[in-house]
Amino acid sequence: MTEPDDIQLYYQTVAHNRHSFEQLYDRYEKLVFSFAYRMTNNRTMAEEVTQDVFLKLWNGTNQYAEEKGKFSSWLLTVTRNKSIDELRKSKRHAYEPILDKDSLTEETVSTEVTAEWNERREVIRIAIAELRAEQREIIDLFYFKGFSQSKIAEHCKLPLGTVKGRIRLALKHLKGIIDQEGGVSNE
Repeated sequence: MTEPDDIQLYYQTVAHNRHSFEQLYDRYEKLVFSFAYRMTNNRTMAEEVTQDVFLKLWNGTNQYAEEKGKFSSWLLTVTRNKSIDELRKSKRHAYEPILDKDSLTEETVSTEVTAEWNERREVIRIAIAELRAEQREIIDLFYFKGFSQSKIAEHCKLPLGTVKGRIRLALKHLKGIIDQEGGVSNE
C-alpha cells in the first residue's frame, strides 16, 4: 500500500479527516516548528506559530493551490507569514509593562528540551550553510528578514521568476538535508 501524497492529505484534512491531518502533522510539524523558531528565535512563539499554522490547515483558512507550487513550499510560506505577524505583534507590545504571574511558577525549560532544540537549530544552520551563496542570500531575505519575493527581485536586481526558482530549489535542498539529518519529514 502506498502512502497518500501531501495534496491528497491536504484535501482530506480540509474536509476534516482527522487521520489525514495527523499524517500531515507528523510529516511537517518539525519542519514548521524549526522554521518558526529560526525566524522568531523564541520557543514559545514558534510553538504558537506551529499551532496556528496547523489550525489554519485544519480549518481551510489558507487555501493551497497546486498550480502555484509544492505543498511544502506553500506550508513554509504560511509559516513565514505567521511568524512575521507574531514578531510584529510582539514588537507592538514590547513597551507594555507585563507582570506575568504564571512566569513566577512556570517550570523552566528542561535541559533535554534545550539540547534537542540546539540540535535542531544546528541542523538548520548547517543545511543553510550548504546552500549556494545566491540561494542562501535569498532564503535569508525571504524567511528571516521578511522580504517579499518582489522586494528580493528588486534588491538583488533579478527577475522575479529567478527569485522564485532559487527559493524553490533552496527549499528542496534544505528539506533533503534536514530529512537526512533529523528525519523531519516522511516524504
